[in-house]
Amino acid sequence: MVLFRAALLPFPTHLSYLSPVLLPDEPYLVSLQRNRFYNGRKQMWRQRGILTSATGNLAQVGSALPELDLERKKLRILIAGGGIGGLVLALAVKKKGFDVLVFEKDMSAIRGEGQYRGPIQIQSNALAALEAIDSQVAEEVMETGCVTGDRINGLVDGISGTWYIKFDTFTPAAERGLPVTRVISRMSLQQILANAVGYDVILNDSKIVDFADHGNKVTVILENGQQYEGDLLVGADGIWSKVREILFGYSEASYSGYTCYTGIADFVPPDIDTVGYRVFLGHKQYFVSSDVGAGKMQWYAFHNEPPGGSDVPNGKKEVLLKIFNGWCDNVIDLINATDEEAILRRDIYDRIPIFTWGKGRVTLLGDSVHAMQPNMGQGGCMAIEDSYQLALELEKAWKKSIQSRKPVDIKSSLKRYEKERRLRVAVIYGMARMAAIMASTYRPYLGVGLGPLSV
Repeated sequence: MVLFRAALLPFPTHLSYLSPVLLPDEPYLVSLQRNRFYNGRKQMWRQRGILTSATGNLAQVGSALPELDLERKKLRILIAGGGIGGLVLALAVKKKGFDVLVFEKDMSAIRGEGQYRGPIQIQSNALAALEAIDSQVAEEVMETGCVTGDRINGLVDGISGTWYIKFDTFTPAAERGLPVTRVISRMSLQQILANAVGYDVILNDSKIVDFADHGNKVTVILENGQQYEGDLLVGADGIWSKVREILFGYSEASYSGYTCYTGIADFVPPDIDTVGYRVFLGHKQYFVSSDVGAGKMQWYAFHNEPPGGSDVPNGKKEVLLKIFNGWCDNVIDLINATDEEAILRRDIYDRIPIFTWGKGRVTLLGDSVHAMQPNMGQGGCMAIEDSYQLALELEKAWKKSIQSRKPVDIKSSLKRYEKERRLRVAVIYGMARMAAIMASTYRPYLGVGLGPLSV
């Protein structure tokens, strides 16, 4: 879900939401932004040796290195969590030729039981990073997803339904040669990623309860007593990460002040051909609707209240109609069109990004280290960027070890990964928080747009 994507455009290219995790010292990635066409990008990656062969070995680098050294230096990466971030990282490191094991306590979202978890936006920056990881997977994601960036998107007044501001998200992406934002079913995305990674390396019903860093290897311990060894461990296990807790001790997540109702409805608005998503603004509440394709609309309803609330059985729709009483038909019609059982409720939490992401041979990724509010639509996108960067740093360390004939310097590569990601995710995290404040302080009767934050 996105509120203020266009507001990010004034940032420099390497900090813009539209750029993938592009760093000034990576010329082959910077040049991705100047290439307008997908096939051109794919050819360029092949020429620079960052696309992989069908066997998973590095297409260019692998041919120039002795096979014995390739096997001798092969890494085994252990990943806690089989969500978006964990699966993208598994794909990225597998494409580099490394061994990988993913530990997931519940794969039901992939197998169908999680169908109401709702779609996810994969914005241009994340799609470009995914293309660099695996062009075929990126193409499948783009073909499966629903394009919203080619229509009007923006902010409207919740009561009258009149537009406050419209965002052009297509032109900035096109000018940078980036894919246009898609919305895709979370279940479909995870299925695509899991199929690409291979179910043989995804261990379901595998909850990590502890780990030990021995200095030269890491051992994870599962709830069932089984143990697995690897060269490093990555905690991609979400906002309530067990890996994070073991690393740094237990800490509370930060409550945003808002609870969120969300649902998916079989509903086609009359302006579906011209509008992709809308954010309906109100005081201490706001409502977001987005086309997700196949005749369905996804929506989020945010309301300012203490955490831990609950609704009577089959009472969520009634509560929502009271909260949004008097709002425009676009909101009311969408709530009425949603089946009661398709409405979910959850409190919104985030985690203030920390300076140190890991210790030794263990690090964190995605929500486990920088969970953010959904107002920029960048939570999953940041996890995809994290995965790209971490795989890149591990590849660099692996190449260096081959050249020097020394062990792979895992610890230094993890520190470089943290350093490259720290500032970018902190900026996006802060903007997501600010977007929530701006949306919920809107008072149309003041005639100043977004209340005290108007300029």
